[in-house]
Amino acid sequence: MTNTTPSGPLAGIRILDLSTVLMGPYASQLLAQMGADVIKVEAPEGDIVRLIGKARNRGMSGIYLTANRGKRSIVLDLKKKEDHDDLLMIAQTCDVMLYNLRPQAMARLGLSYEDVQKVNPAIIYAGTFGYGEGGPYSGKPAYDDLIQGVSGAASLSALVHSDAEPAYLPIAIADRMVGIHAVNAILAALYHRERTGEGQRVDIPMFETMVSVVLGDHMAGLTFDPPLDDGGYARLLAPDRKPMKTSDGYICVLIYNDRQWKRFFEMLGRDDAETDPRLKDQSTRTTHIKSIYADLAKIFITKSTTEWMDLLNKADIPVMCLHDLHSILEDEHLAETGFFEKLDHPTEGRIRGMRYPITFSATPPAAPCPAPSLGENGDEIRREARELLARKEARP
Repeated sequence: MTNTTPSGPLAGIRILDLSTVLMGPYASQLLAQMGADVIKVEAPEGDIVRLIGKARNRGMSGIYLTANRGKRSIVLDLKKKEDHDDLLMIAQTCDVMLYNLRPQAMARLGLSYEDVQKVNPAIIYAGTFGYGEGGPYSGKPAYDDLIQGVSGAASLSALVHSDAEPAYLPIAIADRMVGIHAVNAILAALYHRERTGEGQRVDIPMFETMVSVVLGDHMAGLTFDPPLDDGGYARLLAPDRKPMKTSDGYICVLIYNDRQWKRFFEMLGRDDAETDPRLKDQSTRTTHIKSIYADLAKIFITKSTTEWMDLLNKADIPVMCLHDLHSILEDEHLAETGFFEKLDHPTEGRIRGMRYPITFSATPPAAPCPAPSLGENGDEIRREARELLARKEARP
């Protein structure tokens, strides 16, 4: 199952991945899809995400298969000296160590930055954990739900609808956003090492990172001291900012700039863009966006989805269909670009995967191998690490 032909912009980079569940594994999957060799270290019971959701065989769930393509798996019980020594041996051959345990737990395991730096001074030691060091939350456990709440993301639903309760988004948005930030930070640290030869510790805290995401949209008037308003991006918080209901379904439409508003009402044979003071410019539209969206909802219900798609496309007004989890699998654009891939997994049979969406003209990555069974590559990884260290020691 191992992809033996390094390719992609990160070919030759070795990642030692101690992370579990989603945030860290999502980050390491992105690195693997760019060509890095990712060694997934698992406890004897395996990553818990192996057991989440439906599976043909125990420990090989759909979400595990989706988040761990392109990796190799080794089982290590880090409380045992022999396995701990094996981990440090492998770490000597790697460019990056990625983990999502709390730093205090890593230190108790004898795997602090100082411990790992002793055997590999050039390593990038990247931690994705709950809260930045030094504050009162430091050391607290963190999960996506908790971070959505404490970052303010879960409270936004109550700003949209006054009678709504706080709610978590039905995607693991904190895990995935922080995972993307982790990839950016790791790549920046690798670039610095390429120029200077210097490794470093990189901390990617979930709380601070997710707060920057939420307030990036909603700081608004709170940016100023004293504040100019109560914060919040009005358009994003408008109750009718949602797929527009048509006479027979829904469409997703965004009429945004002055030209689009003018064309929209011209298409309808109306002069609202010229006569309605709410539509004068971006500032006035933002101020009155709730009532504008409410009026749009009354307009879109009058025609069918097909009629609106035809009219809006002809007027060059941004519009797309509304997909669900099933219809997206049949999307014509994704089919034409080859986004979905079907492959045969050695133990799980025929499965569907998603192609890495980014392309590189000079360093195209090869399709990653399927997600590994628990400990599948352990002997191979140990042997490989010993050989790499032996060659390193033999150099003059």
